[in-house]
Amino acid sequence: MDARTSPPSNDRFDPSKTPEHFVILPPEIRDGRMSISTYQQIAKTTDKLPDEGLELTVLGLFGEVGSLLSAFKKRQRDRAAFKRYNATILEELGDTLWYFSTLATRAKIDLSTIAQLAFRKLADWSSVKPADPTLGFADVQSRHDQPVPEESFSAQVLALAGCVGDLLNDFKTGIFDHNRDKLSAHMVEIFRALVAAADSADVDMGAAALENLKKTFSRWPAETTYPPRFDAGMPKNERLPPWLEFYIAEETAGEKKYVIQKCNKIIIGDRLTDNKMERDDYRFHDVFHLAFAVHLGWSPVLRALLHLKRKCDPELDENQDGARAILIEEGVATFIFGRGLECELFEKVDHVDYDLLKSIQDFVRGYEVAWCALWQWEKAIMDGFSIFRQLVDKRKGYVMADFENHTISFREGNDEDE
Repeated sequence: MDARTSPPSNDRFDPSKTPEHFVILPPEIRDGRMSISTYQQIAKTTDKLPDEGLELTVLGLFGEVGSLLSAFKKRQRDRAAFKRYNATILEELGDTLWYFSTLATRAKIDLSTIAQLAFRKLADWSSVKPADPTLGFADVQSRHDQPVPEESFSAQVLALAGCVGDLLNDFKTGIFDHNRDKLSAHMVEIFRALVAAADSADVDMGAAALENLKKTFSRWPAETTYPPRFDAGMPKNERLPPWLEFYIAEETAGEKKYVIQKCNKIIIGDRLTDNKMERDDYRFHDVFHLAFAVHLGWSPVLRALLHLKRKCDPELDENQDGARAILIEEGVATFIFGRGLECELFEKVDHVDYDLLKSIQDFVRGYEVAWCALWQWEKAIMDGFSIFRQLVDKRKGYVMADFENHTISFREGNDEDE
């Protein structure tokens, strides 16, 4: 099944759905189901780790198990305040499974074989089917009819951590370089412990694997296909046009510096300053709103500035283009700008970290932009900072926003009206 989906035709956002509904998954995943072998094959295509050895996968596996323990600790510490416990456990188990699968792939070990060996007695090992294409996660996982006590999950994750710790200790000695069977033995024990942890948390490993792939393809898709714009069904005078050119420049009044923005030779918005004791050029931050509109098809701020709010639909006008949505967008812009200051305005990197993207998605939950994939946010952030850096350098110039082709560019120049 091609998991390609798009915003509803009537342009209404359904808050019960999540951004993962707009991720294009490989056709091997049918009705949200896949075999263990299929998962390993797909996970292999998503391996973006910088080297081909085992070290990063072993360390990643160890780190994800630590995250599982951290989530349980938060549940014990914060109790009712930690509302996202179940979702966090599902995500962390999925991440753990990805590192486990990637370790197996890099070591040229078949994951379905490991899964079979984990629950067979020694006498039955000869009946294992190599690369069994039919074996699913449900086939190796028991399901509990009654809730499992929380302390059971704690014990199982500690056991899992112990197994991974043993793997790490042997890895440090270099024993796996000449003994793949030793690595396989560790992986059988780890898989058995991973299934026990999932059972004790009442987590479907197949669901955890699927959600992990949705997250991965949301960040690194096989193809970058933009979904239809949110205003596609709106009247022409309430849609963003195919393209717009903006003139953004720093002006001086006495000792005070501020930024103006023009569109179609008309000043739009207020004069902007940094609004901070320490000067950081935030006055040029409107470029982020333009980048949001280009790559996400979303910017309540820009709609308000250009008088393009979707008035024909009172619900969209109030809830998606209204004051609270504007504050949400300004908050996102401020948040990513703060992160950019810590990272040299993302000048020397080609991507942003996942934690930033995940925090943004959590921040916009409940708004239509929550439909957008992680790669769209990353493009918006990277392009926004690229234009921002050029504006900071030149202090004025033209920004071309192509909403149809999803590009944004800068050219140096003075105000042609002057």
